[in-house]
Amino acid sequence: MVIVLFGAPGVGKGTQAEILAEKLGIAHMSTGAAFRSAIQAQTPVGILAQSFVSQGKLVPDDVVAKIVEEFLAKPEFAKGCILDGFPRTRAQAEELDRMLSASGRTIDHVVNINVDDETIITRLLQRGRQDDQEDVIRHRLEIYTNETAPLLDFYGKKGTLTSVHGVGSVDEVNERILAVLS
Repeated sequence: MVIVLFGAPGVGKGTQAEILAEKLGIAHMSTGAAFRSAIQAQTPVGILAQSFVSQGKLVPDDVVAKIVEEFLAKPEFAKGCILDGFPRTRAQAEELDRMLSASGRTIDHVVNINVDDETIITRLLQRGRQDDQEDVIRHRLEIYTNETAPLLDFYGKKGTLTSVHGVGSVDEVNERILAVLS
């Protein structure tokens, strides 16, 4: 089973992915963790990604896709996975379809965790990270709206998209997601 958790920054994708991975017995791939792992391991694609990161630039879609492809080739991802933070663009979504197709797999579910912007801003301000300042958060939400949210239509047309209400306790949101997956 291949599941993509989707939603704006701060909706709880990472938290839900960890819980779902444990409950479903499948691997979880956080794009951020995959980046850090590839860079730390100094894989060829990790070195390439580091060259962009060290200059403060966005890592291009093809490099991001290669990092994800390396992860998906690992044995622990063979029986399924939950993707968190990927894809973020149409090009990444198309590349993910190509990667999965090459190994005889497809995306089973895209679950959009839906939370309004003001709730997201409040959540992120409360977590207290250095980069969680209101102007930065609003900018990240704007980027999400312009670059990533159009994937909702892409997956909606494929029939794999379901949205769940992302406000409530972690357990309540998890129950909503599990109901979609069953």
